[in-house]
Amino acid sequence: MESARTDLMSRARSGDGEAFRALTEPHRRELQVHCYRMLGSFQDAEDALQDTMLAAWRGLDRFDGRAALRTWLYRIATNRCLDTLRSARRRPAQQWDIPGIEPPEPTGFGETPWLQPYPDALLAGAISVPLGPEARYEQTESISLAFVTALQILPPRQLAVLILRDVLGFHASEVADMLDTTVESVKSALKRARAGLDRRLPMTTDREQPPASDSPAEGAIVAKFVSAYEAADIGALVALLTDDVFMSMPPIPLEYRGRDSVARFCAFIFGAVQRFELVPTRANGQPAFGVYRHTPAGIHGAGLVVLALAGDRIGAMTVFENAVLPVFGLPADLT
Repeated sequence: MESARTDLMSRARSGDGEAFRALTEPHRRELQVHCYRMLGSFQDAEDALQDTMLAAWRGLDRFDGRAALRTWLYRIATNRCLDTLRSARRRPAQQWDIPGIEPPEPTGFGETPWLQPYPDALLAGAISVPLGPEARYEQTESISLAFVTALQILPPRQLAVLILRDVLGFHASEVADMLDTTVESVKSALKRARAGLDRRLPMTTDREQPPASDSPAEGAIVAKFVSAYEAADIGALVALLTDDVFMSMPPIPLEYRGRDSVARFCAFIFGAVQRFELVPTRANGQPAFGVYRHTPAGIHGAGLVVLALAGDRIGAMTVFENAVLPVFGLPADLT
């Protein structure tokens, strides 16, 4: 095995693209998820991954083998993501733009308009990789929308340290080497990052745990949600919500917190569109649906909704624009 890997490395350094792909392909999916956690945007993560692979290809002669190839790739990916975060080239908030139709007054405004969902279809093999001994979070928890959203509020260096240490389990010395800093600096940044994350995720600690993915319990809640949404039955939908349910819709920054507030928004939507059709998928380890609206001209994609479940209720709904549908293999229109 080691001799084969040495041969691949020698060939890759000589310009053999197939050898390079053989070396790096086993890490590609997990690196993309890493970039997604750091950037919160599927598109930005794809761009960062491409930059990472290009930089690795061009810099393979500088890989000295002291660290594992996987660690070296994480170093490149992390620093590419930090460059993106520092450049401030993030997607701006989008204003509500339906003339003559005004939504209910929101309870707040989101800080992460660039947030996008991540298809579960691309998670296979990406969140089941062996973790280091320092990892504190389950891999499924650390890809949830609530967790990824909370990460986005952290300063870039703290964000990188927390993911590398608490999500992936790299040692402090490895992280210090990746970021060209000291172990003491890594420990300090991690302490501040943990405190910042705890402030952003208080509500998840008091909630019931969601049912297991694809379990009968999850299926029962999902079926009730689909029935209520497709029938535009506001009463049935509200009965499924927790008291502190939270609804957001990036890139539009409007947020609605609490059952009454979310009910008013859903009633507003159901009043404007009388009939919807939902197509199931999964995002960020959570149930999700392509949302299609019926119109005289056809059935058109309206967006994607991702559910966060809490016990036998819905604790959060995140609604994304229809531009994300192709990423999930969903059509723009239904025939």
